Amino acid sequence: MKTRAVSPSRPRDDGQGGWRAGATLIAILLWLLSPGAQGAPARAGEDALPPAAAIASAHPLATRAGHDILQAGGNAFDAAVAVGAMLAVVEPTGSGLGGGGFWLLHRASDGHEIMLDGRERAPLAAHAEMYLDADGAAIPAASIDGALAAAIPGTPAALAYLAERYGRLPLTRSLAPAIRTAREGLPVDAHYLRLARFRLEALRRSPAAAAVFLDRGDVPAEGFVLRQPDLARVLEAIAGQGRAGFYEGPVARDLVEGVRAAGGLWSPEDLAGYRVVEREPVRGEYRGTRITTAAPPSSGGIALVTMLNILAGYPLDGLAAPVRDHLVIEAMRRAYRDRAVYLGDPDFVEVPAGMLLSPDYAAGLRNAIRPDRATPSALLPGIEADPAGADTTHFSILDRAGNRVAATLSINLPFGAAFVPPGTGVLLNDEMDDFSVKPGVGNAYGLIGAQPNAIAAGKRPLSSMTPTFLDDGRRVAILGTPGGSRIITMVLLAALDFQRGGSPEEWVGLKRYHHQYLPDVVGYEPGAFDADEAAALTVLGHRLEERARPYGNMQAILWDRARDRVSAASDPRGGGSAETR
Repeated sequence: MKTRAVSPSRPRDDGQGGWRAGATLIAILLWLLSPGAQGAPARAGEDALPPAAAIASAHPLATRAGHDILQAGGNAFDAAVAVGAMLAVVEPTGSGLGGGGFWLLHRASDGHEIMLDGRERAPLAAHAEMYLDADGAAIPAASIDGALAAAIPGTPAALAYLAERYGRLPLTRSLAPAIRTAREGLPVDAHYLRLARFRLEALRRSPAAAAVFLDRGDVPAEGFVLRQPDLARVLEAIAGQGRAGFYEGPVARDLVEGVRAAGGLWSPEDLAGYRVVEREPVRGEYRGTRITTAAPPSSGGIALVTMLNILAGYPLDGLAAPVRDHLVIEAMRRAYRDRAVYLGDPDFVEVPAGMLLSPDYAAGLRNAIRPDRATPSALLPGIEADPAGADTTHFSILDRAGNRVAATLSINLPFGAAFVPPGTGVLLNDEMDDFSVKPGVGNAYGLIGAQPNAIAAGKRPLSSMTPTFLDDGRRVAILGTPGGSRIITMVLLAALDFQRGGSPEEWVGLKRYHHQYLPDVVGYEPGAFDADEAAALTVLGHRLEERARPYGNMQAILWDRARDRVSAASDPRGGGSAETR
């Protein structure tokens, strides 16, 4: 897929003339009349090996565990097993064995690229009306809290699959750091305490969850040591038996019995039948940069490429900041509208990916954008909203052979469903909320869905997770972030900054803004817009809402082939770490 070029950056106004809409319109017209964009740059050193390995993750212990596995002779895929398992232990607010995710892989020896779909599946007893009351209204929190909110986890199967199909080391070695940490424990941080307070009542309703994550039924004090011996035993079962250690035998029995006793729908067949799916990534091209990103049931890749295709028709670098922001917001609005209308599990619905990824389709969307006025979401054909967070995790890995992994994992809301089946230590997800519970009713992140993402037995819910590779011929980026519905727009802003030539530190530190079609509002971090930009966007018709705190936790790596340099950065908003060795 080729698009016409667009500048990716959004630098501030230089104050030498301010914002003039007339000049902006002329610049856009001149661009549209100009010949084609620059061709792709020469691809430099594609056969070269990285001078260092790099790992960026949401926790220093996870980053360290990955590097230890690399030093023990493992490759990037072995390191991904170690990092993912360690995050399940040290970051229970965002991921875990009770959740799922997407692992985007690049194998250097043959250029093979694939996405491992370890997304959760709806239980076989699930149905479209399971969270509606007798009057057809959505039952508050039914798809968020407790055993009924939990889909069948995919992370344990994906860890085993990754080790067996792509790794070098046995699971007993790759899982050893996580097992040791689960047994010995670690002090919790302020982020953990804040989210435990946020989910306190839900955690209290699960005695097994409260026993692990709370202190005598209350939010722990700072310095509380989180020990998870039951989880260590489950990890040991996976280390010894692979996927069967979780999906069959005693662990599976305890999981099913615990879920069903608490009102959930799981069965032994649900666990025994779970399988990882290999999917071709979504691919695109933007001003000579090759984009490799997440495929459905993630909406992230298609939405990301759609937005870039739309923006390829504008000279963003030459525009004043408010107009540039306006055009990016309008691209976001249209991509998220398509997400709501068209996207779902490709094993259950026909996803019109060819249409959505087409530059011609993007040109049609672009033609409907007014450079001088916001388009109210209610005027876009689609679905109507019923009138009545963001804690996932991401890590990026590059090894010295050039293998790379971008993995985004989740249990959905902080602490997932806040439910642990007794005796397992496994904190379950509440990913059933990622389905469209009812057309026009938003989920916990306000995302609106339609029939393609309706609940069905064995179906995988739509996701916003967007693990991504970018390659402009000289530089390779590995990146992704948590952030719920805002994931895709965070990756978009980072991709635009990559194209500008920015560094990983700049990508992860960018001030962020977001529009998701419905609700029709631009949410932005403190400081993302200065007073003049905010005023200009308001005049254009955008409704702005400043968020109370920053969001996201991006983890990024850059391999600069031309300079023979590897660098990595962990989002300053989080407590992660990025190391090159």
